Amino acid sequence: MFNGDGTGDIAALAKGGRTNFYGFLIRLVARVPFLFIASRLYGASALGRFASALVMVEFAGQMATLGQKRGLAQRLSETAWPETDHNDPSLAQPSYVQDPDAAAHAVADALLVTTVLAVAMSVLIWLFPGSMYPKGNFSQAERLLVLSVWMMAVGDIALAALAFRFDVATTVRARAVVEPWTLSITAGLAYFVYPEGGLALAYIASVGAATGVALVALVRAYGLPRRWRPRPLPLLRLAVQNMPLAGADAVEWGTRKIDVFILRFFIGEAPLGIYYFAQQFASLPQKLKTSFEPVLGPVITRNVRSHNMPAIAAQVCQVGFWITAAQAGIAIALAMPGIGLMGLGGPAFVGGTMALYFLLAAEVVAAPAVVSEAALIYVARLRNLWISLGTIVMQGLLTIGFIMAGYRFGLTTSESALAALAMVLSLGTSSFLKSRLLARILHQPINTWRWALVWAAAPAILVGMIARLLPEWAELLVGLPAIIAVYSMVIWRVGFGPEDRVLFRKTA
Repeated sequence: MFNGDGTGDIAALAKGGRTNFYGFLIRLVARVPFLFIASRLYGASALGRFASALVMVEFAGQMATLGQKRGLAQRLSETAWPETDHNDPSLAQPSYVQDPDAAAHAVADALLVTTVLAVAMSVLIWLFPGSMYPKGNFSQAERLLVLSVWMMAVGDIALAALAFRFDVATTVRARAVVEPWTLSITAGLAYFVYPEGGLALAYIASVGAATGVALVALVRAYGLPRRWRPRPLPLLRLAVQNMPLAGADAVEWGTRKIDVFILRFFIGEAPLGIYYFAQQFASLPQKLKTSFEPVLGPVITRNVRSHNMPAIAAQVCQVGFWITAAQAGIAIALAMPGIGLMGLGGPAFVGGTMALYFLLAAEVVAAPAVVSEAALIYVARLRNLWISLGTIVMQGLLTIGFIMAGYRFGLTTSESALAALAMVLSLGTSSFLKSRLLARILHQPINTWRWALVWAAAPAILVGMIARLLPEWAELLVGLPAIIAVYSMVIWRVGFGPEDRVLFRKTA
């Protein structure tokens, strides 16, 4: 599989990316029912409280993984090789294992560290519920959201371990099918039983169901750890080694959440709920690009050990273009009918359309940073962390500065759009700096941009403008798919070469 020229690695990345693209489409379809239920039944205020609480819960879940979502790939590469996929000769690779139990022990160590941290953070949040609900308005069921911290963190570790063996299908099944549909169904049923805490209970159920799917697949892939004992000192060293990764993960997550964290102190629950509604659509492309990370990690670590820098550069540029092309098309498809999309939540939600535009743009400009960071965490951990820290500080300062300027100039209803604009500027800066740093380290050019993106975007935008003339329901049901179809056709014909089309080749 892993040839010196990296063609086998590109095939493996293509297979994972193709699976995740289909998962994205499933996730898009599954996300709409929850947003419709949450906005129409529970209302913008309840959605705002839910968003405020999730900032702390998801932050705790991120910190509890201690950077192991990506660091585990490096640990596993040092203890065991992924098994050969006998059903796919193009993915054949060494099938030996240095220690039959080493991989299972590494996963068990990671799960133990995550469990200890998750429990500690859950207790802290439980004791200080104001961290979730700064306005003090919450029910006991909403306070129970802390139960999802452990489930979320353990599920992430399990899926990262499965991705090391190129099992991306479980991630799609857990995150794109089980989790969103459990969330939608439970939220709908809970409204008629306990509306005060229905969203929180639905979230707990969805995360628990997704984690259950991940853990079952994990045991099947690695088995239960035999003759394993907790090792305090190695676990402590593991925690220290993973601190730069944990910081990078936390900052990467924080760039997508610091806007909500800040806005909840400046605006009411209802406006925050509208912003969260827009964010859920805009974050869909983010799931597409971050889903490449577990697959990209093992490929890069292998080339880092062999000092194959040209292969790393080629893989980063290849995946970066795939992600940028996909995100640009998705952003155009969601932005053109943006008013109708936000209108699904009700007339009041249309006010968040401008924020939706900026949030979608932010995901496009962030793509180079994400793929560059996938390599930087192995070749320049601390420098990558410093850039990430600078990014989130910049975003925080811009967000607060823009909001205060908005108050001064009478833009009191544009706080959410200004926060989203701050995200665009900070993530764009991060992409530039991380791409330049990686290029300097590898002594290879890093470029994910191609002019074909412009040629594909132009007719797609034209189709979107025509679709706006249709009734709102037709704009969404007909116009949105038409935009994606036109964009995909053009990018395929003028933008994708043979090395790009492997992404859609079933034999890849």
